[in-house]
Amino acid sequence: MKKIAFYGKGGIGKSTTASNVSAALSLLGKKVCQIGCDPKNDSTRLLLGHICKETVLDKVRTTDMDAIRGEDIVHTGFNGITCVEAGGPEPGVGCAGRGIIVALQLLDKLKAVPPVDLTLYDVLGDVVCGGFAMPIREGYAEEIYIISSGELMSLYAANNIAKGIKRFASRGSVRLAGIIGNSRNTPGEKELLKEFARKLNTRLVAFVPRDKVVNLAENRRQTVLQYAPDSEQAAIYSRLAETIWNNTELSIPTPMEFEELEKMAAVYGTEA
Repeated sequence: MKKIAFYGKGGIGKSTTASNVSAALSLLGKKVCQIGCDPKNDSTRLLLGHICKETVLDKVRTTDMDAIRGEDIVHTGFNGITCVEAGGPEPGVGCAGRGIIVALQLLDKLKAVPPVDLTLYDVLGDVVCGGFAMPIREGYAEEIYIISSGELMSLYAANNIAKGIKRFASRGSVRLAGIIGNSRNTPGEKELLKEFARKLNTRLVAFVPRDKVVNLAENRRQTVLQYAPDSEQAAIYSRLAETIWNNTELSIPTPMEFEELEKMAAVYGTEA
């Protein structure tokens, strides 16, 4: 079974990319589970067609732990995709990272997730720390994809995540599987991301252009694979899914110093 995770700067498009990749993999005949590790519990919204109505932590707050059943917290989405949302604490109370730890441990205890070919963890957080590091630290995910645009702060977050992966790789099987470019139409963006990936000792596995069809699909609570299956954007997600499924080019990253990163971004940012 493949165990992967998507990390990246908040708002960079992790959940949109994750849901479209999950949908594409399911259409390739793979059994997929997507686990949202974000207190907003919106990772699986496009797969379920609505915000998940019962997260793991929702159930933990309202039910005796011994009375919780797997079917209470595991849901079925588009094309049979298994969907789970870890959830989080009430706003202003508790630690969202701790919520991920509780959720994943409970899923293990209940053996709640049916056998699948690939599990995808969609993880909140710009840096790999605390509970947000658990999918990496505890071996839940072994292949980590970093989603980034060509914007400096997105690259900065990606570089910090690479530092975390390097740290955990020294004592486990986790590896960096590649950079997924999610375009913001910045100058020289694709070439910048290629060079950034090279510096991190990995590769740009996909460059997803900005397209209004993504927003149109999201407004209808669907993935692009559902809303516009014949579109070029759907084909891009399908190719990314195939790349992820077949990817064996895993590495221990070599993060950059911020000054080097800043200089690189400035050089490519001048290109039209």
